[in-house]
Amino acid sequence: MNSLSLLLIEDDPDDIELMNEALKEASIIYSIQTISQGDKVIPYLELCKKFPDVIILDLNLPKLHGRDVLRLLKSSERFKEIPVAILTTASSQSEREYCLKEGADKFLTKPSTVEGFNQTINTIISIAG
Repeated sequence: MNSLSLLLIEDDPDDIELMNEALKEASIIYSIQTISQGDKVIPYLELCKKFPDVIILDLNLPKLHGRDVLRLLKSSERFKEIPVAILTTASSQSEREYCLKEGADKFLTKPSTVEGFNQTINTIISIAG
């Protein structure tokens, strides 16, 4: 893979910054598009000429919850093949089971350190086609 195309659906500026720092530290060539509201995801993808290699989805989003975004993505013939990594502060077993049942490829609890994000990046890369 020459370059990794990411769609980050996240409303916390600190987490967006941590993600970018971890990607840079991992020496990954990447492009990243960030969407901060759940209701903007499907309209954005409908206009994409090329889908992202992986979607990184937070659950606690304004306008439309991440669970609903996941359900919309995975129930769509157009979008269901895009790998989705859930990256959230929610760590309950029921939340994890729900997301994996709905088609998420990975369920990751947000790390609080750059080192933790570095490990998370490696996991995300592993599911990006």
